[in-house]
Amino acid sequence: QVQLVESGGGLVHTGGSLRLSCAASGGTFSSYAMGWFRQAPGKEREFVASISWSLGTAYTDSVKGRFTISRDNAKNTVYLQMNGLKPEDTALYYCAADRAGNRIRITTVTTDYWGQGTQVTVSS
Repeated sequence: QVQLVESGGGLVHTGGSLRLSCAASGGTFSSYAMGWFRQAPGKEREFVASISWSLGTAYTDSVKGRFTISRDNAKNTVYLQMNGLKPEDTALYYCAADRAGNRIRITTVTTDYWGQGTQVTVSS
């Protein structure tokens, strides 16, 4: 069983930056595809970014050029660097792990493990 623990959320102003971290334990981190999803109140959980074991990356269109996903297999951690934050980025951000490690874009259906989420709030 894989446990995922997110950190790094908070309150920022428009244009600000945050870096989310997700620490994994209980599994072979380097073999998983990892990703980030987010869910705003009253909306469905949506894909944000993901990274395969071979470092292939995918992003949803609305964050391209602003967010960067990366992973450190030595630390069993995946990161999401978020720059140029906008109020519409406000959501609960979830870390996700997919056992199909070569998958570049993971989905809510293919995700095998979820974290508990970390809140990101962007004020205008």
